Amino acid sequence: QVQLVESGGGLVQPGGSLRLSCAVSGTIFSTLIMGWYRQAPGKQRDLVASITSGGSTNYADSVKGRFTISRDNAKNTVYLQMNSLKPEDTAVYYCMTYLNFRNYWGQGTQVTVSS
Repeated sequence: QVQLVESGGGLVQPGGSLRLSCAVSGTIFSTLIMGWYRQAPGKQRDLVASITSGGSTNYADSVKGRFTISRDNAKNTVYLQMNSLKPEDTAVYYCMTYLNFRNYWGQGTQVTVSS
């Protein structure tokens, strides 16, 4: 059974940083494309960043230059380093992967950017 567990969210002031982690179990992590999504209240869930099994990355325009996605295959974990955080980054952040014709999601972690 594939499981994704996020951690690392919290309250941070504008301009601050957080690092989110997503631990994956139940499958061969190194072969997976991984993504981080976020959903603010009343809005749709949007892709923030993704990383392929080979390490190629992709970012939403709104986070380019501020967020970095990375992976550690030895730890079965994907990370999202978030710098220069803005109030508009406030959302629940989810990690996701696609395997055997279905999406798998974590439970989400809340990120709040506020002074």
